[in-house]
Amino acid sequence: MKNIVLYDSPVGMLRIVEEDGALTELSLDSYEPPVSGEYSREETRLTRSTARQLDEYFAGKRTEFDLPLAPKGTEFQKKDWDALQKIPYGQTRTYKDIAEAIGCPKGFRAVGLANNRNPIMIIIPCHRVIGSDGSLTGYAGGTHIKKYLLELEGITTR
Repeated sequence: MKNIVLYDSPVGMLRIVEEDGALTELSLDSYEPPVSGEYSREETRLTRSTARQLDEYFAGKRTEFDLPLAPKGTEFQKKDWDALQKIPYGQTRTYKDIAEAIGCPKGFRAVGLANNRNPIMIIIPCHRVIGSDGSLTGYAGGTHIKKYLLELEGITTR
């Protein structure tokens, strides 16, 4: 059964979804459609830990997350999301950099699509991926949120 808890963050209300002891979703609650299937709204050790780590991140006291993740997606998406987790706090990579890192050097558009489908925002840091010219290209929650997250991490944006 899924456990869903809402978390009021500086970027808006976030939905934390835990399933079978792993985080499967962290998304803007107003952006995503309702979760299907049976679920409860009970807090668990994992949802509390996620909220605590997010509090620390937004306070500038956490640079890495230590949570069990189980994002659902295709094999390509999972390779992309694994590569995103290797981008250090306070640094960025281009879509081309990620495409090359996952062995698909011409797949920068596919990387962009996979980033857009990232079910665990912030923790799987797709906000750290920028255009090759340094521009803040698309972000599922809006580029204003991407800009906020990058600046929170000390990255100057245009």
